[in-house]
Amino acid sequence: MALKKRYWLMKSEPDVFSIDDLKTCKVTCWDGVRNYQARNYMRDEMKIGDEVLLYHSSAAPIGIAGLAKVVREGYPDYTAFDPKDVHYDPKSARSHPTWYRVDVKYVRTCKSIIPLARLREIPRLKNMLLLRHGRLSIQPVTAHEWKIILNLPEWG
Repeated sequence: MALKKRYWLMKSEPDVFSIDDLKTCKVTCWDGVRNYQARNYMRDEMKIGDEVLLYHSSAAPIGIAGLAKVVREGYPDYTAFDPKDVHYDPKSARSHPTWYRVDVKYVRTCKSIIPLARLREIPRLKNMLLLRHGRLSIQPVTAHEWKIILNLPEWG
């Protein structure tokens, strides 16, 4: 029995890693996540073929910038083991890693950013996790929400 495709929203500060950066490198590991719930999503739930909304945070405007796809399922985030890395975590051991990452592949860029304010204006998105608990860096998106967002004119 085939697994049902899942949809996600992953946040990144565009001055650290933007949709344009992903477009340039084509595939990247999504490392440095240091939140247990986001880690659990990457480690336990994200599967190859799942689709991702890439969301620019700490920017003007904040919002959805493009699409990506999961191309490698959760595996240890080795930045946690490197004392020279900004994401180093001395409590994470190679034998029992605390932090995980996935690999994502560039799919598409929005014609224009879909701002958070615009998403808030859409009544059918009122229960979207992003609009209720916006701080989580990785969060699930329902198939219903995905369809609404992909039908917005900002995709061109």
